[in-house]
Amino acid sequence: MSTRIGGVDISGPFNAGEAVHAGGITTVEGSAFCLSGAEGNITPGAAHGLFLDDARVLSRWELAVDGLTPLSVRQPAAFQARFVSRRAPDLLVCRDRLVGDGMSETISVDNVGDAADVRLDLAVAADFADLFAVKEGRAAGAAHASVEGDALVLRGRGRHVSVSATGEPELTTEGLTWRVHLPARSRWEAEVTVGTGRPFDRTRPARRLEAWLAGNTRITAEDPALAEVLRRTESDLGALRIDGPRPYVAAGAPWFMTLFGRDSLLTAWMALPLDPGLALGTLRTLAESQGTRVDPATEEEPGRIMHELRRGPDSAALLGGERYYGTADATPLFVMLLAQAWRWGVAEDAVRALLPAADAALSWVDGHGDFVTYRRATDRGLANQGWKDSPDAVNHADGRLATGPIALCEVQGYAYAAWLARAELAEAFGEDPTRHRARAEALRTRFAERFWLPRHGWYAVALDGDGAPVDALTSNTAHCLWTGIATDEHAATLVARLSEPDMDTGYGLRTLASTMGAHNPMSYHNGSVWPHDTAIAVAGLMRYAHLPGAVDLAHRLAVGLLDAATAFGGRLPELYCGLPRTEFAPPVPFPTSCSPQAWASAAPLLVVRALLGLEPHVPHGTVTTDPRLPAHWGEITLTGRGIGTVTAGGRCEHGQDRPG
Repeated sequence: MSTRIGGVDISGPFNAGEAVHAGGITTVEGSAFCLSGAEGNITPGAAHGLFLDDARVLSRWELAVDGLTPLSVRQPAAFQARFVSRRAPDLLVCRDRLVGDGMSETISVDNVGDAADVRLDLAVAADFADLFAVKEGRAAGAAHASVEGDALVLRGRGRHVSVSATGEPELTTEGLTWRVHLPARSRWEAEVTVGTGRPFDRTRPARRLEAWLAGNTRITAEDPALAEVLRRTESDLGALRIDGPRPYVAAGAPWFMTLFGRDSLLTAWMALPLDPGLALGTLRTLAESQGTRVDPATEEEPGRIMHELRRGPDSAALLGGERYYGTADATPLFVMLLAQAWRWGVAEDAVRALLPAADAALSWVDGHGDFVTYRRATDRGLANQGWKDSPDAVNHADGRLATGPIALCEVQGYAYAAWLARAELAEAFGEDPTRHRARAEALRTRFAERFWLPRHGWYAVALDGDGAPVDALTSNTAHCLWTGIATDEHAATLVARLSEPDMDTGYGLRTLASTMGAHNPMSYHNGSVWPHDTAIAVAGLMRYAHLPGAVDLAHRLAVGLLDAATAFGGRLPELYCGLPRTEFAPPVPFPTSCSPQAWASAAPLLVVRALLGLEPHVPHGTVTTDPRLPAHWGEITLTGRGIGTVTAGGRCEHGQDRPG
């Protein structure tokens, strides 16, 4: 049921389950995003702002109307937001925001009572601070402001924006003012545009998303909750996509609207059912920046795949520069994705062109000896260089921090899968795969001997600098199921252990078991739930579906994720607190979680693919399925891109040898 005032729908609780960031509302499109308060204001002193290319181009955007009370905010798409407020007794104020190359906001006032006079003040300022300076609370001072013709122009640090509006506002260097007389039962509106030197195109974000969706595989589901989550996934991934000759997905809003090696690779893997082109764009972009020399400041090494790209005004001072390479997992993930992209229909010549980069990546892997390890080269680098990269993320069962160099269990799994991936491509392209397969099998044997903890029933999260196991029970072990490095014997024990309530919250898998010494359900990596991590666990469990309990646990985790997504308005955030569902329902948000965030947005796709058992092999012209869906999900249908129409019943109505 909806509630309307003056023709405006204001139904739903405040934020309507669609506030996408615990610290405010995020609207995002490509490399631009806006983070504001729940009423729509960008408030000085907060980590709010309109950001373009890692710089804050608006640090203040405050609409003031006497007696205004926020009512609701809705987001029909990631790049849109509608903020609805009321001035008692008869005025409804709406702000319809659209983010693209800049920002456009339509401010409307509906008067449902007698004639009224209204003053609206929009305070505007900029500081052009670097994104991380804003995040860390050390932003720069105000930029220079001037009124030039019919626009307010803000300049600083070699950048500028202009603010113009309809409705004949008064302009000063501090903002815009409208003095409005509203007859009874009337509406007034004005459009305010923030430009960056290019004309703002209000239709571009929607057209860009529509074009992307039109070329993608369409995934539909009978279950309405799952259908809504999948719709949100498509929309959010489209908004996070960075266009260009080599498209890729930014890691997430608000703080990571840039290329991340690990995040972008895993997101592209998960998004293969929608668009294999994202995988190709990601691979090509990362290959262009692949390491060629040894540089301790940036941790660049020959063959190493980049961790992070930054373009803000302070980039040179961040993690050694614009490009930072401190990651242990992106390099093998690059090789894994290349083989998957080939299976999903990326053209053979494009794959062949990337083989030198894959071989350089494997040379980097091989150069580590028995296991891939990491230790930061300088005190400016990341202390932990796996996906759990917070300083306290790798610890023993008793809570002690591990000392480096550190060999993570999941990274060894990625290396194993990378060797097998390269073997598959070698065989397909007429090369000898023997060396690659031998490397994989030798690594699997060493891994079983050194990482398995028979007294505990799980893999050590890592080996420390002395080669001793770091014995905490973590979700990292589930990645070993996903890559297939786990033996059946070990996997059977691990499935049973992951099923225990100290790991399964009811809304997903804990990053660290609640029985471990460092556990904190409200920490970043030591007990929280990360949707992408749980999705990888589901995919790993389905790889071992022949083992007792694997499918049951996969279903529990998948349903828990879907329920969490529904509680968050259809969108999975980057992470949420790992509190037990039996005591805390709905799930408790994590206060600084990114949302939308790329691999969280893509996680439902990996879950659906795993439970469908969907494995296309476009070069062979085949699509295989082995569906094992939760009963209440009903039928799931994939159409388009030439992989046929695959339903939960396992039908493949047609197949082609090239994406459509």
